[in-house]
Amino acid sequence: MSEVSEAIQAKCLAFGDRIIKLNDYLLREAANAKPTYKIIKGKRVYEKSIPVYLQSISNLCNQLLRAGTSIGANNAEATNAISDTDYRSKSFIALKEARESLYWIQLLHRNGYINDKQFESIYGDCEELVKILVTRCKKMNDSIDAKGKK
Repeated sequence: MSEVSEAIQAKCLAFGDRIIKLNDYLLREAANAKPTYKIIKGKRVYEKSIPVYLQSISNLCNQLLRAGTSIGANNAEATNAISDTDYRSKSFIALKEARESLYWIQLLHRNGYINDKQFESIYGDCEELVKILVTRCKKMNDSIDAKGKK
């Protein structure tokens, strides 16, 4: 593996670590939130079903966890690809997963699950990964274009 590939994979792993920690943090915060209850015949009765707020955050976290950790997994597959086509395909999938992660991070922020500081930090890391992967994918496309013009 080249130094560049190793550096990209290290960034993917670091981002994946952050996503896992954010997921754990958000789910812990949601679980520790004040439980929902309703008053029935003057008695406080706690809801037995999973509260709606926990369902929402759980679903958002799951989506981000899957996309955010998939970046590194696809990048690892790309670096061990069996052909140029396989390398290209896995690289583009890693890029798509990084862009999807940006989307889920934005949703978490827009809906108040992460604050501005958390958003700027993790969004910035993800944007950096997107830029790196875009550059790699553009180089591959340029290489293919150059081969086709010969």
